Amino acid sequence: MLKYKTGKIMERKKGFSRLFLRSRLKQEGMFMSENRPIDVTALGELLIDFTENGTSGQGNPLLEANPGGAPCNVLAMLGKMGKKTAFIGKVGRDMFGEQLKNAVEEVGIDTRGLIVDDKCHTTLAFVHTYPDGDRDFSFYRDPGADMMLTKDEVDTDLIKSSRIFHFGTLSSTHPGVREATRYALSVAKEAGDLISFDPNLRPPLWASLDNAKAEIQYGLAHCDMLKISDNEVEFLYGTTDYDEGAARLIEEYHIPLICITMGKDGSRAYYKGRKVSARPFLTSKTIETTGAGDTFCASMINYILDHGLEDLTDENLAEMLTFANAAASLVTTRKGALRVMPDKEEVEAFIASF
Repeated sequence: MLKYKTGKIMERKKGFSRLFLRSRLKQEGMFMSENRPIDVTALGELLIDFTENGTSGQGNPLLEANPGGAPCNVLAMLGKMGKKTAFIGKVGRDMFGEQLKNAVEEVGIDTRGLIVDDKCHTTLAFVHTYPDGDRDFSFYRDPGADMMLTKDEVDTDLIKSSRIFHFGTLSSTHPGVREATRYALSVAKEAGDLISFDPNLRPPLWASLDNAKAEIQYGLAHCDMLKISDNEVEFLYGTTDYDEGAARLIEEYHIPLICITMGKDGSRAYYKGRKVSARPFLTSKTIETTGAGDTFCASMINYILDHGLEDLTDENLAEMLTFANAAASLVTTRKGALRVMPDKEEVEAFIASF
């Protein structure tokens, strides 16, 4: 068991009543309102992922236009778990923007907060997949509609009606959308939402990696639950000792729940001075990893929606990680992400098969 400072996380002590504990947790931002119509609202990028899908008769690569963007991938998986979700973002008034709006609505995401921009085109991402399933991205986004969201366009009613607010850093790469993101975050904090954060580092989208690090640090300082990848921990702290990275995150930012994803090495959760690990679900059917991290993140959020953030046991954390690992593995066997998220029964059957 790891030992480190737990900051805001309050350990239960003898003599603390249940009522007092819940009061303190609410003050610390760890207690969700159960009586809100939306489970999760996310803000961020919505774009087209052009993924490779074979070659033409002339030997040219064929590209499939998949709806994508981490926030809506997360919401799509949450929808499969029976949760009510909403999205805040912007697309262009073009064929891709229409495709994205239709796809998001098709999977049950509330699009009242989706703005259509008359001047900027929808952002496009071209994804090259390596033999091991890993990816490389090329973005067409200078500007792209998603980075043109303004503070005044943020639907604050959606945020105030939600139990959890989720965001990443791709909505902080440029000044205008960064202001919108920070404003939305302040509204969520004021409304008492739990805050979920996934850095989702994409180096090509940043003017400098120093800017990327600063925005990741801003998100870390304001979240209650964090999904972060092994390479992002290494980016922040220059270490592949992820226990050390987690300890530094907790000491510096006092984040109640941290989950680190490590690809083929599984995942770890850090909570109240404890560490729990879960093995991966490796499969020979993996074709690409697009959406795997988003699926894991959604599974983490879903578990907190169902169980709260106050009194998680090691068994709870292991159950959460196991489901998230399995769900993420399933998504790697499919092209795209948003339209192909697994449901609960499928994930449970997959776990049972191992």
